[in-house]
Order: sequence, then structure tokens, then C-alpha cells
Amino acid sequence: MMLRPRWIAALVFALLLAAGFAWLGQWQLERAVESGKAVEAPTETVLPLAKVAGPGAPLRDVAVGQLVSFTGTFVPGDYQLLHGRLNKGASGWWVVGHANVERPDGSQAALAVARGWAADEPTARAAIARLAEEPATPQPIVGRILPDEQPQLPDDKEKDPTGMTSLGVGQLYNLWTGVDGMDVYASYVVQRGAPEGLVQIYSPPPIAQTELNWLNVFYAAEWIIFAGFAVFLWYRLVKDAKQKEDELRELSAQESATAGNVE
Repeated sequence: MMLRPRWIAALVFALLLAAGFAWLGQWQLERAVESGKAVEAPTETVLPLAKVAGPGAPLRDVAVGQLVSFTGTFVPGDYQLLHGRLNKGASGWWVVGHANVERPDGSQAALAVARGWAADEPTARAAIARLAEEPATPQPIVGRILPDEQPQLPDDKEKDPTGMTSLGVGQLYNLWTGVDGMDVYASYVVQRGAPEGLVQIYSPPPIAQTELNWLNVFYAAEWIIFAGFAVFLWYRLVKDAKQKEDELRELSAQESATAGNVE
């Protein structure tokens, strides 16, 4: 049945039609990727901190990882250590300072600044001692702004009950001096460059995410379905034609048998 010329021709036509539908489906998928919207921000362009974030408000998603610049004054006695911080795969210590940021309206707001990394605690504490001796004068600062981290309890309370592994602004606020009544940023900045004795903290730009064009994906799925339907339609037509011929052949045989019995 399927080897008859007209059904072979119909099969060739169905396969060509399915191939065309499949090509259209592939084209729609390529369009979905090419026209995908990249969620990007110009993070590597240094912007004034005041244009990116304000104190007391959560950091917007579009601002995460943005390089910012501002003028701030570090409070010498407000340096803290964070342990277990990775820097290019190596575990070590962060030196985190309290900077009073000068705002456009003349007021100041407190901001946590991760100033540098050290491989061991003695090196980190030596750096803090040097920083504590520096005069508290305004200085330009450039760094990458990141959202506040959730405070974590120390793993070994007996060894170091006050040890910190995360940069929680609320936790640092309780340790800072002179911040009563002062606005505080609910985010922190990883300083670009590092003070003497410390290593610059590795802080890469955020990875841009891409959103697929789901309308094109839907169209691609439709074309694939059409391709399968073209072959299925040929199969159903052949099957129906064969069933009809079988029924006619059986009916003809029955009629011939009936005629023979009558004779």
C-alpha cells in the first residue's frame, strides 16, 4: 500500500513540508536567542554614589555591582575584621572601615567600606593599626557597591564569640562610634585599590543575564508540532485508504461467496 507511487509522492511531499516547518522552528529559536534582552548596567562606568544609592534604602537590583565614587572620612577606631573571606579562591581576612560620606546637601551618612584583604589575622591587625594612625581627613574613594549581607553567628563561639564572617551593616552599626542620629547606607562598598599592607579585594563586575524572547520560543514549538503533524497526516491518510480497500475487498469476497451459494 505504502509503496504505491501516489503514496510515495505524498510521503516525499510530507517530508519536504516537515523539513520546511523544522527549519522555521530552528529559525524562530535563533531569533529567540538573538533578540533576547540582556539585563545589563554600565557597572564599569564610575558614577557618583548619590546617583546610585541613598542611605536607609535597599540597594536596587540595577545598582548592584556599580562602581561609585564619593568623598568620605574614615573613623580611625571603627575598623573591624571579617574572617573566612575568599579572595580569588584563598580564604583570609577583610578589613572593613566606617566612612562618613559627604552628601550633596552638606550632611553626612555612615557607610561600610571593605578596604582590603589579608591572608592571615596578624597581617590584617597590623594594617588596622596603621590605618588607625592616619588622620581623619576627607579623601576620594572609588569602589563597587554591593547589598548588605545577613549577619551570621560565629562557628566557634568559645574561640571568638564576636567574630564576623559576613558584612552586615546592622551588626557593624552597633560597633561604630558617633553614628547616633546619623543616616546609614544599607549597603557597602568594596574599595578599588588597597591600603598599605593589604591586598585589593577581588570584586568582578556582575554577570549580565539574558532573557529569552518567549514569543519566539512559542512560535518555534508550533513549527515543530506542524512538522510532526505533516508526517502524521500522511500516515493517517495511508492507513484510512488501506482500511477502506480492505473493507471493500472483504465486502467483494462476501458478495462473491453469497453469489456462489445461490448458484
